[in-house]
Amino acid sequence: MLFFLPPRRQPRHSALSSALGHVSPPKTGDLRHQFRSSNLQEHRRIHTGERPFHCACCDKSFKTPYELQRHTLTHCTEKPFKCADCGKDFPTSNALLLHQRQHCDDKPHVCGVCGKKFTYGHSLKVHERVHTGDRPFVCPLCGKGFKQSNALSSHERVHTGERPFVCKTCGKAFKQSSYLVIHERAHTGERPYKCEACGKAFARPSQ
Repeated sequence: MLFFLPPRRQPRHSALSSALGHVSPPKTGDLRHQFRSSNLQEHRRIHTGERPFHCACCDKSFKTPYELQRHTLTHCTEKPFKCADCGKDFPTSNALLLHQRQHCDDKPHVCGVCGKKFTYGHSLKVHERVHTGDRPFVCPLCGKGFKQSNALSSHERVHTGERPFVCKTCGKAFKQSSYLVIHERAHTGERPYKCEACGKAFARPSQ
């Protein structure tokens, strides 16, 4: 069976493969019998950091079709479910229920080490790496480890030189979407960070 990367992923994949010298992927060994083929592919992405499912509306990408589908709802123009506490609208009743946990302080996922509480299980899992020091997402070029896959993806651009986030106004490209957001304020004049003492506004918090 052949697998094809989406067009947006091909430049990064080619650059990374070139830098790696086409190193063969590690063998999964006895892992094969523990997962169905679809689950095995998703499991491998925990180690590789690959996010092949891309949102057509923004620059975010995801490991599974389900994650993409759930994210895509955030772009829906029709949001009939309104939060009674803050007035925020949501596309589905499930999305509203998840949001309402923030208001009722429903955080059922508790860290066994420090007691910090989280709304979502995956947030707790990421937090626990602060205590364990676990960095499961490893750069295949330099061996540096990261706690989250998106941090690995950003780091890999140091090696590949890829700059996928492009300013629509002037064409300048950036390695991270956050850098692009800050840059675009040079065109829009937006200064969202204000000094509490004098009211002077800035484009970024470090100014």
